[in-house]
Amino acid sequence: MNKATSVRSQKNVTDLLDVARIRADFPILARHINGKPLVYLDNAASSQMPQPVIDRLVRYQTQEHANIHRAVHTLSEHATAEFEEARRKAQRFINAKDEHEIIFTSGTTESINLVMHGYGRAFIKAGDEVIVTGLEHHSNIVPWQMLCQEKGAKLRVAPINDAGEILLDEYQKLFNDRTKFVALSHVSNALGTVNPVSEMIATAHQWDVPVLLDGAQAAPHLRLDVQALDCDFYAFSGHKICGPTGIGVLYGKRALLEKMQPFKGGGDMILSVTFEKTIYNTIPYKFEAGTPPIAAAIGMGSAMDYLNGIGLERIGAHETDLLNYATQQVGAIKGVRIIGTARHKAAVLSFLVEGVHPHDVGTILNEDGIAIRTGHHCAQPVMQRFGVPATARASFAFYNTLEEVDVLTEGIRKVQRMFG
Repeated sequence: MNKATSVRSQKNVTDLLDVARIRADFPILARHINGKPLVYLDNAASSQMPQPVIDRLVRYQTQEHANIHRAVHTLSEHATAEFEEARRKAQRFINAKDEHEIIFTSGTTESINLVMHGYGRAFIKAGDEVIVTGLEHHSNIVPWQMLCQEKGAKLRVAPINDAGEILLDEYQKLFNDRTKFVALSHVSNALGTVNPVSEMIATAHQWDVPVLLDGAQAAPHLRLDVQALDCDFYAFSGHKICGPTGIGVLYGKRALLEKMQPFKGGGDMILSVTFEKTIYNTIPYKFEAGTPPIAAAIGMGSAMDYLNGIGLERIGAHETDLLNYATQQVGAIKGVRIIGTARHKAAVLSFLVEGVHPHDVGTILNEDGIAIRTGHHCAQPVMQRFGVPATARASFAFYNTLEEVDVLTEGIRKVQRMFG
């Protein structure tokens, strides 16, 4: 099936999203690697940053930088206002009810750990059970294992089928009076599966069990509405939505955040300190000890502006076209096996080339400027479920093109020719 008929025509795709204009915003996409134009297909690990976000970071660092809160001089007051505006941008980006439900963290991993320490250690006890799924990233497994080991609780796992979809009937069977928390991915980083989280949250809430969603892979692709989802916590990272590294967001329902203990102690998370007693600050500040990543937060806010300017719905539609075309083209190559064939997927294509280790696939593709990720993708239980040590993973963003999918496809054929 050719490119013109595989998904929509290239003309219609271009009408939907002016990819050429968008690519001009990303300086790194003009690079050459090993003498070949860069084909960047590692977006699930980290997306690239557009010039408007880079410019915003430079402007802050060169003209606006100061520490925030408490000072009365001009630079500090301005930096504080911009930092708090970034919080409001994050609130709007996920449609949180209250800006005080937005906590800045270093990323999704810290957000999940904050909930484990602040909520889990306070409210989960011996004999209780925590549910995760067979699709989770290590960052949404290990903290809950640590908690269960500490408390004498039990970690229970909802299994997945051969397509990489959660078995909802098995998930529902895990609930009982001992179930106290659910932590699950919105979108799988290893397979791209978009989980039916609304239904899964509703099941948990029937048992009065709070739910945390790992949204690291959902935030770049989907329009988020935490109020509609009714999740209790939501975590995502700035560097996957065209923002800087070292910054992320934890959303939590206000009633839950109010009764949680702080994860870290230090400056700015207090109202008063004596050697006899410390009174904690109000939310969200009681969870933001020390000098925060001010520039990164402002930069992430700019990245949200950029994505909103394009439109998450248009981004999602274009990425679906890319995924469908790549699935057809790569899947048609004899000797290539696609891992993860869920009916509802985000723009992630994990695959194996028969007789070739994924690391060798990635190395040879890199010779032609094609950047993919190889390995277990911090999701070793997923690899174990499919009986493989690793996969090659191409992950797409809105600035990728159908022509780049063709380059990937030809690169895979080159791998096969080199290995006979």
